[in-house]
Amino acid sequence: MFKLEWIVGEKEKMLLRDFLKEKNVSKAALTDIKFKGGKILVNSMEENVRYLLKEHDHVTILFPPEIQSSGLLAEKLPLNILYEDDCLLVVNKEHGMSTIPSREHPRGSLANGLVGYYNSKSLNATTHIVTRLDRDTSGIVLIAKHRHIHHLLSKQQKIKTISRCYIAFAEGQFQEFKGIIDKPIGRSDDSIIKREVRSDGQTAITHFSVQGVHDDFSVVELSLETGRTHQIRVHLSNMGHPLLGDDLYGGKRTLISRQALHCASLEFIHPVTGRGCSFSAPLPKDMQRLL
Repeated sequence: MFKLEWIVGEKEKMLLRDFLKEKNVSKAALTDIKFKGGKILVNSMEENVRYLLKEHDHVTILFPPEIQSSGLLAEKLPLNILYEDDCLLVVNKEHGMSTIPSREHPRGSLANGLVGYYNSKSLNATTHIVTRLDRDTSGIVLIAKHRHIHHLLSKQQKIKTISRCYIAFAEGQFQEFKGIIDKPIGRSDDSIIKREVRSDGQTAITHFSVQGVHDDFSVVELSLETGRTHQIRVHLSNMGHPLLGDDLYGGKRTLISRQALHCASLEFIHPVTGRGCSFSAPLPKDMQRLL
């Protein structure tokens, strides 16, 4: 059973309800604790949220067991785990692996592999993907093991304390070596998959910096202010520099058989310890080969 613990400080003598609110325990989490098998303990004694805390009280939250989705098949898949603790996982995903199952690819996803991994370790956890990647995009993915941790990391996403850096190989040579692409993105009228820059789309902002120039392509570092579907792919294609291998958006597949896009680094604040976390993943072999 997943738990969190705190020692009450001098300035935290308040109702337990208010203390938990300050610790970002949501009302939904408290409802789950009350009705689905969790506990709230103060000094090892079960208490309700109207309890008045004293300095040095030991508060423990026991979250109810999480039930894995019956529709998510557990599979034994190779996972490149960069970091793991009781709260979260950081994984370097291979290209060709979906983040979650889809109608076209119901098996072999990162989510399937995570459930299989949890089961093999007898871990009471479910799959909460915090940062998704397209099937053919490689690189770092952040996963929460528990609903509450997902809630905390989602709050970080909203205030932009989770940052990712991407490396892309884009066709041609850029006129400007650094800039910001601020163009709205929406779904194409003739496709449920494809996106495009359009005036009635959602705000989409991408920062880019050219790191190197080769005969057929440029190496570009990118970071996102927004997280629209296919954002990097759409913005670069709109500039006239589609990703190598990205035939959905006009890229040629002569040099590489998938979109040449890799999430190379991830930074966030650990939702429990409050420490800054930073991870990196080298370019996969198919992109290294082009260099």
